[in-house]
Amino acid sequence: MSLLVLGINHKTASVDLREKVAFSPEKLRLALTELGQMPDVNSSVILSTCNRTEIYCDLKHAGTGVLVDWLTKFHQLDSEQLISSLYFHEEQASVKHLMRVACGWIPWYWVNPRYWAR
Repeated sequence: MSLLVLGINHKTASVDLREKVAFSPEKLRLALTELGQMPDVNSSVILSTCNRTEIYCDLKHAGTGVLVDWLTKFHQLDSEQLISSLYFHEEQASVKHLMRVACGWIPWYWVNPRYWAR
């Protein structure tokens, strides 16, 4: 078992790229089905908002290549543009990252000036 998260967010990617990588409800079903059929993926979760898209996976073997290739093909993107904007966390770091996101320690409104006055 190898835990991995790969993602893009407001710090690593432009709005244009984040929009291309976002999963609509229709795309989300298809994406989870495709990930579930991949031989190297035991299980997966996708978090997709206006400011971040993250894929959390339990992989049979360590490594990010299979997920990067899948994400590039799924969204029909240039791999060089996508790879330069991705971040990765593995094993315990992926769990720590998920807890920070889930607990709101990385809220999107911290970096959005229109919410500072509220």
